[in-house]
Amino acid sequence: MRLERHTFDHVGIPTSVVREGEIFVEATRVWLTSPRDHPANIEWLRYEPDTPVPAPVRDEPHVAYRVADLQEALVGHELLMGPFEIGDGFAQIAFILFEGAVVEFMQYRNPDEEGWI
Repeated sequence: MRLERHTFDHVGIPTSVVREGEIFVEATRVWLTSPRDHPANIEWLRYEPDTPVPAPVRDEPHVAYRVADLQEALVGHELLMGPFEIGDGFAQIAFILFEGAVVEFMQYRNPDEEGWI
């Protein structure tokens, strides 16, 4: 199966290093940075030991794409996590495993959104 062409959003990379500008997401027990603040659109993710996020989402880098319809984008893929809402309605997201790679799909409430959670 081929992934449909979607709009690139960011690359998420797990880290153990505390980064300037991190925000804490209580639901997933992760500290993350805004990829909008990084010249290569990198989101750094630092997980707390008690995070409910499953491996490989927690342990592997991921590439994230904006999609117009999250449910439609998920059809035929192996779901790893989600879908769930982030940022009080900022976006609906889900993670899939695609040929061994972790991929995140994001359906923004505002399709023209340029900010971050």
